[in-house]
Amino acid sequence: MDSLSGFTVFVQVAETRSFVVAGRQMGVSASAVGKSVARLEEKLGTRLFHRSTRSITLTAEGALFLERSRRILAEIEAAEQELSRAAQAPRGRLRVSLPLVSSLVLPVLGDFMRQYPEIELDLDFTDRMVDVIEEGFDAVVRTGEPGDSRLSARCLGAFRVLLVASPAYLAQRGEPMQPADLAVHACLQYRFPNSGKLEAWPLRRAAVDPELNLPTSMICNNIETRVSFALQGLGIACLPDFAIREALADGRLRNVLDDYVDRSGTFRVLWPASRYLSPKLRVFIDFLGERVFPGGGIAR
Repeated sequence: MDSLSGFTVFVQVAETRSFVVAGRQMGVSASAVGKSVARLEEKLGTRLFHRSTRSITLTAEGALFLERSRRILAEIEAAEQELSRAAQAPRGRLRVSLPLVSSLVLPVLGDFMRQYPEIELDLDFTDRMVDVIEEGFDAVVRTGEPGDSRLSARCLGAFRVLLVASPAYLAQRGEPMQPADLAVHACLQYRFPNSGKLEAWPLRRAAVDPELNLPTSMICNNIETRVSFALQGLGIACLPDFAIREALADGRLRNVLDDYVDRSGTFRVLWPASRYLSPKLRVFIDFLGERVFPGGGIAR
């Protein structure tokens, strides 16, 4: 069992490249992690890491040992899962990072809590790029293509970005026929919380067209405010279709400049790559996959 513990500590250090981070994730001190690695190296009679004051990297022997250690731990995890899966109900703490799109996920998460009351959801809403493994998340939901080879991913569905306004606003101010017309309209804009930059509206334009500087009638850092103000007839907003489906369907909002708007996106749930998922994570991934975008595609 002491050897098994050594394998676990070694893999954690190899993946985080830090005694401190590995210790934090395992709930022990960096000193305890360092001693465990030293005992393992002494037992094996070889150095597994190159250490400096600024970094930790695997030796050639360490890289080989990492591959074998992962395989050993995966087999042990598989055996545990097979023995306990039949009797084990999904339970325990599930730490998840979610984007600032509460209107999309909150109803689904509420249903999940009712169906799985023994799972404790620990939710972090942010648009920053989190390090899933280093920060100890079980899963994250994000748009775009996954860029971390350490993660597995499942597509939840696709969405389009639309420019919308209320019929009352368009009756009063007129409907823009081309992007340049937006210069005389009230534009409800979004500022990225982390960078402070305004979101660029995805408008097609010819290479010879001058860059379009949109008026900033209102700036905020969430979806709900822009939806609310657009419904109140205060301006034109650039919004994902999932946030305004009902308002479009019942006529409270209308699309504008559809022929010039060119952006779509995909939501994915990502989690640390592993051959075997815990029951709580498996049911969470399946639940999101079935409920977030029931149709799976882009609304038209």
